Amino acid sequence: MDYQLTKNHQEPAIETLRQWVAIPSVLDENDAETPFGQPIQEMLEFALKTCQEMGMETYIDPEGYYGYAEMGQGEELFGVLCHLDVVPALNPDEWTTPPFEMDIREGALFGRGTQDDKGPSIAALYALKALLDQGHELNKRVRFIFGTDEENLWRGLNRYNEKEEQVTMGIVPDSSFPLTYAEKGLLQLHITGPGSDAFEMENKGALNVVPDKAIYKGDKKDELVQILEDLGYKYQVDGETLTVLGKSVHSKDSLKGDNALTHLIEGMSELYDHPVLKFVKDHFAKDVNGKSIFGEVEDQASGSLTCNIANLEVTAEESKLGIDMRIPVTADKDQLVEQLAKVAKEYKLKYNEFDYLASLYVPVDSELVTTLLKVYRDLTGDMTEPISSGGATFARTMKNCVAFGALQEGVEDTMHQIDERMPLDNFYQTMEIYAHALKALVTKA
Repeated sequence: MDYQLTKNHQEPAIETLRQWVAIPSVLDENDAETPFGQPIQEMLEFALKTCQEMGMETYIDPEGYYGYAEMGQGEELFGVLCHLDVVPALNPDEWTTPPFEMDIREGALFGRGTQDDKGPSIAALYALKALLDQGHELNKRVRFIFGTDEENLWRGLNRYNEKEEQVTMGIVPDSSFPLTYAEKGLLQLHITGPGSDAFEMENKGALNVVPDKAIYKGDKKDELVQILEDLGYKYQVDGETLTVLGKSVHSKDSLKGDNALTHLIEGMSELYDHPVLKFVKDHFAKDVNGKSIFGEVEDQASGSLTCNIANLEVTAEESKLGIDMRIPVTADKDQLVEQLAKVAKEYKLKYNEFDYLASLYVPVDSELVTTLLKVYRDLTGDMTEPISSGGATFARTMKNCVAFGALQEGVEDTMHQIDERMPLDNFYQTMEIYAHALKALVTKA
């Protein structure tokens, strides 16, 4: 690709990304002074400082929920919706280099946030700077909106929407190229029930991640080993601890994962009579789509319903199962909830909603989509059709917004994983694509 707009901004962008990655902006709800923890507050303030140095006017929510940086004039407001928080870098000793010290090697930028979402956000920022430095004038206001709680409950952008002006149109640099025009609804929930005197379990984990490990520490380890052998599931034994093994992926890609927790539950259900174990075994152990509860739920725009059994805790007092569902854009969420609650009740279990994000759909013939696709195709020659996704991005928080990049075809998705990285070519090309897209959408002819 010919970097005609952004070549001179590649090195400064990388240096800024290095500074952003160095701030471990992971959620900490135990900080009484800030809504999401001091590191996220520091990251928000530093991002706005970066924007100020580019000549943008900035605003930070007095409570620390969000911030934005703006430039241009006019009634129309074009938004670039970014998030500054990152998922924890669990098991830092397993990283090749420290997760919060960006390292450039093997043709890639290594570090937590390089793919999700600091790298793409920096690419978008410097794309705008490149245009301005070359004398292009804006024909509308451009606002970079920074969320601070995207990896959890989206409280930052929710607060923004309660208090601030809505965008006319916008992009979210937090998905894949060429463009995501439809996103499934996201429903996260808990199924609760009785505790157990026979066993305890503490398999915690993020709702949006398919678990690759599930731990058993009970007194029936040997029997469970034989059952897992018969079922053909992978495991390892370390003293009194039995760990079932699977493959971790983002919940939006549940069909591509291998859920260690459902494997463990399926095995344990042959040893223990407990409703939560039976509920999972009967309906989800071998069916990510939950067809025995919901039937066939899919549409042409966004694909099939998926259900990720993400975590399970069982004590003497209570059992609590965490499920992440990705719902096709045309499906009726209330009807699905009614079906799930009804089946759970048959097991003497209770449905409890934790979080819900409505689906996104922007027509493929809209001005926004057609313009972005033309820019992308002209630069890359890639004629891939726009996509739908089970993922959830900030695009669904506002009208007429779509997720646009930054992951390219053939690039490994390492978001939320050990050794998260963004290839340099992907980073440079993304910046150039964003520059041309902004030139087409927000500058004077």
